[in-house]
Amino acid sequence: MSTTMKDTADVPLEDARQLLTDLVSIPSPSGEERDAAERLVEFFEGYGREAWLDDVGNVRAPADDAVLLTSHVDTVPGEIPVEVEPADEADVEREVAEEVGEDVLWGRGSVDATGPLAAMAAAAVRTGVSFVGVVGEETNSRGARHLVDDREKPDAVVNGEPSGATGITLGYRGFLAGTYVATSESGHTSRPEPNAIQHATNWWTTVESVFEDDEYTPVFERVTAKPVDIDGGISDDGLSVETTLEVQLRVPPALDVETVRETAEAELEIGTVSWAEPIPPVMKSPRTEVARAFRAAIRKEDAEPRLLRKTGTSDMNLYAGAWDCPMVTYGPGNSDLDHAPDERLSLTEFDRSVDVLERVSTTLRGGDD
Repeated sequence: MSTTMKDTADVPLEDARQLLTDLVSIPSPSGEERDAAERLVEFFEGYGREAWLDDVGNVRAPADDAVLLTSHVDTVPGEIPVEVEPADEADVEREVAEEVGEDVLWGRGSVDATGPLAAMAAAAVRTGVSFVGVVGEETNSRGARHLVDDREKPDAVVNGEPSGATGITLGYRGFLAGTYVATSESGHTSRPEPNAIQHATNWWTTVESVFEDDEYTPVFERVTAKPVDIDGGISDDGLSVETTLEVQLRVPPALDVETVRETAEAELEIGTVSWAEPIPPVMKSPRTEVARAFRAAIRKEDAEPRLLRKTGTSDMNLYAGAWDCPMVTYGPGNSDLDHAPDERLSLTEFDRSVDVLERVSTTLRGGDD
C-alpha cells in the first residue's frame, strides 16, 4: 500500500500516554491479547487509519512501507497494580528515570513491550508508516511467524523491545529448545547401574561442559545451556524408570543452530532428544540506513546513541531470517525490568522514544525531520 506525506496526523503526547496506560491496564498475557489488540485498532481508526485483526490476531495497520514499526501485544503473566508514581532516588539509581520526580508508570508490560508498542503506534500515525502489533512473542512467536508468511518484505524494520530511549539493538542470540526422553529397567536403588534419570542428568552435564567458556568471553558470544524442567520416576506398572528433560540453548551469531544441535546430540549415549523449530541468531550492521537514522535522531535529543547486543532472542531473529532488509530493535524501558515484579517505565523516556521514532520514520520516508 502506498501513501503520501499527507497521510499523517498529529498525535499529542497526552494521547500517546493514554494509549500506553490503557494498554498496560488491559491484561494481555500470551493467548489473551484480543482486548488490547482491539484498543490498538480503535486508536488507529480514531486517527483515520485503516486497521484490523488478521487471522492469528495481529493488529495490522498498513501504510508506507519505507519502514515497518512492529512490536508485540502480549506480555508474560503477572498482575502489577497500574499506577503513576513520581520517581524516587531508587528509580534514578536503577536507571529507570533520569531525575527524581519524573512520572513513572507501574504495570505488567510497561517495559516488555507495551511501552515500545504504544510509542510505535503513535509514531506510525504521526508519520504515515506501516505498523503491526504481533501476538504470542512471549511463547512461540506465532504472530511474527504468520506475518513473515503473509506479508511482503518492507524496505526496513524497527522491532519494538526495550533498549532505553538512546539504545539501538543490532543483535540477538538464537534459540534452540529440546526434549530428552529415556527409559530404564526398574531395580533396587542399591544397584550401581544408572537409571533413566541419571542418563538424563549425565547427558546434560556433558553438554554443559562442552559449551563451557572462560569467564572473559562475553555472554553474547557464548552458548548458554539451561535445563528448564525435569520429570521422572517409576512408571505406572512399576517395571521401569522414565524421565523427560526439557532443555534450552542460546546460540551466538558466530555459530549456527544446526552446529549446536549436532554438538549436543554427539554427547547422547542413551535416550532420544527431539528439537523444536530453531530460531537462528541475528547480528545486523551499524552502517545501514535505519541504524544511521536512529543515531541522528538520538543525537537531536542531545543524547549519545548506544549500540547494543542482547543475550536473549526476539521476533527480530525471525524477521532477519525471512526479510533481507535493514532492521534494528528499539524501544523505551530498562530491560533489566523485563518480566520483573517491579516492572515500570518513565513517561519522560516514553515521550522521548516517540519523538525519536517519529524522526527515524520521517527520515526513512524521505522527509525532512
